[in-house]
Formats: sequence, structure tokens, C-alpha cells
Amino acid sequence: MVYDPEMEVRPKMRLELPQFSGDLPRWIAIGIGAIILLSTTFYSVATDEVGVVKRLGAYVRTTQPGLHMKLPFALEKVHKVRVKHVFKEEFGFATERAGVRTVYRRGDFSGESLMLTGDLNSAVVEWIVQYRINDPVQYLFKVREVPETLRDVAEAAMRVVVGDRSVTEVLTVGRREVADESHQIMQGILDQYETGIQIVTVNLKDVNPPDPVKPSFNEVNQAKQEKERLINDGWTEYNKAVPAAEGEAQRMIREAEGYALGRVNRAQGDADRFVAVWREYSRARDVTKRRLYLETMSEVLPGIPNKFIIDPELKNIIPLLQFDGKRGGQ
Repeated sequence: MVYDPEMEVRPKMRLELPQFSGDLPRWIAIGIGAIILLSTTFYSVATDEVGVVKRLGAYVRTTQPGLHMKLPFALEKVHKVRVKHVFKEEFGFATERAGVRTVYRRGDFSGESLMLTGDLNSAVVEWIVQYRINDPVQYLFKVREVPETLRDVAEAAMRVVVGDRSVTEVLTVGRREVADESHQIMQGILDQYETGIQIVTVNLKDVNPPDPVKPSFNEVNQAKQEKERLINDGWTEYNKAVPAAEGEAQRMIREAEGYALGRVNRAQGDADRFVAVWREYSRARDVTKRRLYLETMSEVLPGIPNKFIIDPELKNIIPLLQFDGKRGGQ
């Protein structure tokens, strides 16, 4: 059999367009419904959140971080609450942009920062309240507008605490006590309201006198500081001079006591020596006299340069020694 290329049957290329049937809209509707069903049934909770589930408006459960299921559509709704995040409220100022160089919003915040102190002075108090949501159910359902409620409670508590203290305490040494006491008052009121909020810290950022009286206030502070400096200098000199004087007095007393003790001991020793000599003299007077004479002469004679020993029985011996005036004086 001979191969004939013309006899080869080649397949014909045909382009077939999809045929749309009347069931396509139904499948599209089913797909969309399935997507909506899945999207309203499954939900995820982030690591710093919890999910509060409501069924027809009533609270039913709280879910932890992860993937969860709920009744689809509007039968159950989920509110995600950030329970591990620390929120912050600023009073007396407002941060517009945080960063290496923080930018603060311009405006008049004296309505919340200007306060009256216990000694009828005024102070501008700026502070920060940091808080965390510890009960998401109370936070969502017990109180409306919880952040606004927190701001009102914080301002009221701070005014109460500042009003019980003098302006000097608020500006200087009492700032830590003001923050701690206002923290306790805020937490007590928020717990009473069942807001579900836990105050983390209350920090006084800045406390200043009002601008109109700031120059006078600075002068008063400078005068007080100068007074304290002079008092401290006086105490320094006092602490230097008084111990030195006391030490010198003690030294002189000890020297006098030592001198007196030495004189008494020497006198006692001389008296004892005299008594001992007298006792020996009373026992053998000739021997004692001779011994005393010899002891005295042994002390006196070494100091005489020229010595002449003569017999007391000799007469006219002095001209023979040829004493001149100088030697005669000796």
C-alpha cells in the first residue's frame, strides 16, 4: 500500500463559545449566598482582643483570640474589644503627632487644667491617665460613652485632690501623692459605675502657676531658695565650728587632766622618797649624812672647772695660789 499525503484526514479546528443556560443566575446567586454565609459565620479575634458575642441584642458569650463560628447574618453579632491594649487620655494638652519630636495641638485647655488649690491659689495642672479594659462586658453594656465618662471622673477626682493641698505642695513635693490619691478616687468611682476599666497609671506631666502670676511666683520661689541656701550655709558653718570647738575643749581638758595627774604623781613620788630618806636617816644619821654629802658633791663637783683641795688647818694658803680677780670671782 502506497502512502498518499492527500488521503490523510486532518482534524478541523473549531472555536466553541460557552453556552449560557438559563441556570447561570441561580448558580451565581448560590455562590454569592455561600460567600455571605461563610463571611457572616466565621470570624477571627486578634491576640490583644476578645470577642463579645450578642444574639439578637443579648450577650451570650466571650471568645478568646483565634478563629470562631457564630450564627450567620444578624442573628449573632461580635464586638471586638482590645483588652491588652493600654489606652491613654490627656488632660490640659493634646498630642497631635507622637514621635522623636512630639507635636502638640494648639488650643486653650484651661477649662480642664486650671484648678483652685486649698490655699486659694490657682495652678495649671496637666496630667495623663492610662487605663486598660479588664471587663469587656461591662465596658460595652453598662455605661454609655465610657471614654467621656472617664474624662469627667478623672477631672473631678483631680480637682478634689488639688483642692485639698496648697499650691506649693502641688507644684513641688506633693505631686506623687496627688497622682496616687487621684488614682484611688478614679478607680473607686469607675468600679462603682461598672465601667470595666482598670486605671494603670496617673502621671502629672506638668504643674505650673497661671501665666499672669508666673513672674511673681518665680520671684517668690527664688527668694525661698535663697533662704534655704543661707540656712544650709549657716548649718554647714555651725557643723564645722561647733565640733572643732568641742574637740579643742576636750583636748585641753585631757591635757590639763594629764598635767594634773603628772604633778600629783611626781609630788607623791617626791614625798615618798623624802619619807624613805627620813626613815633611813633616823636609823643611821651619820651614814645617811655622809651618803647625802657624797651624792651632792658628785652632782656639784663635775660642774666646777678648777678644784683646789686643801687642809683646813693650813694658814695663809690663799696668797700662794695667786688668785687674780677673775679667778677669784670664780
